Formats: sequence, C-alpha cells, structure tokens
Amino acid sequence: QVQLVESGGGLVQAGGSLRLSCAASGIIFSINTMGWYRQAPGKQRELVATITRGGSINYADAVKGRFTISRDNAKKMVYLQMNSLKPEDTAVYYCNSHYSLADYWGQGTQVTVSL
Repeated sequence: QVQLVESGGGLVQAGGSLRLSCAASGIIFSINTMGWYRQAPGKQRELVATITRGGSINYADAVKGRFTISRDNAKKMVYLQMNSLKPEDTAVYYCNSHYSLADYWGQGTQVTVSL
C-alpha cells in the first residue's frame, strides 16, 4: 500500500520560512519522480517543484529562487524548503510520487502566510 505523509505546514508571517517533509512508503522510492504541488482556495492544483530520480529539478516560476526541493532516497523522504514566503503562497501543499502511469498523492498539509 502506497502512502505519502506530509508534515511541516503551519502559519508563518510573510518573509518567513517553513520546511515541508514527505515520508513515502510502499513504493520503489528511488525510481520515482517526486514533487510538491499546491492548491489555493478556489484555484486548481498547481505544480510547485519536482525532482527526478537522477536529481533533475523543475520549479514553478512563482517559487524560483525562494523554494528548494530535495530528496533522500535512503530515507524515502522528499523535502521542500520554503523561504521568503508570501501571502500568495498560502495553500494546501501536496506531495506527489510519479512513475510511468502511476501517480500517488498525500493528504496535504496547510501552509498559511500572513501579512
């Protein structure tokens, strides 16, 4: 059974930082592309960042230079370091695992950035 469990969300002031973590189980973690997506109220879910098994990274333009995605294959963990947070970063953040035709999602963690 595949499980992705996010943690690390919370309430932070604008300009602050948070680090999200995602613990994976039930998948061959090292071969999967891992990613973070977010969904704000009334908006569609959108890509934040992805990291392939080879370490290639892709960021959404809105977070480039502020967010950093990383992974630890030995621990089956993926992280999202978020710095210089803005109110528009407020959303539920979801961990994603992708391989071939299989996509898995975590339950999400709320990030709220106040002025």
